[in-house]
Amino acid sequence: MESRRILGLAVIGTLAGAFSGLFGVGGGTVIVPLLIALYHYRDRLATGTSLAAIVLIAILAAAMHGGIYGNVDIETGLILAGPAIVGVVAGTAIQQRIPEKAVSLLFAVILIGVAIDMVVG
Repeated sequence: MESRRILGLAVIGTLAGAFSGLFGVGGGTVIVPLLIALYHYRDRLATGTSLAAIVLIAILAAAMHGGIYGNVDIETGLILAGPAIVGVVAGTAIQQRIPEKAVSLLFAVILIGVAIDMVVG
């Protein structure tokens, strides 16, 4: 892998980590769009790659927020985890059955909606 690509991916990873620590997001909102825009990944490959990276990012971010700063409600996190696993299985199955352009459009609409809500709300 060429050094310029490695450096670019390191920057994307750093941004994702920073956004995870700051806002609790990083994969879907940072890694996926940048892999698509800068490296011409297909939507599904960008999503899967992001999820692989997020495993480690989320573990470290949760450990730091919980262990160092006391900002983790473990009981609520565990309650959220079960339904989230069901959601991952369902979401992945749906994503594989609809056109990639539809996935991209839906993702963009959700990001725009969240952005508007954050600015207005």
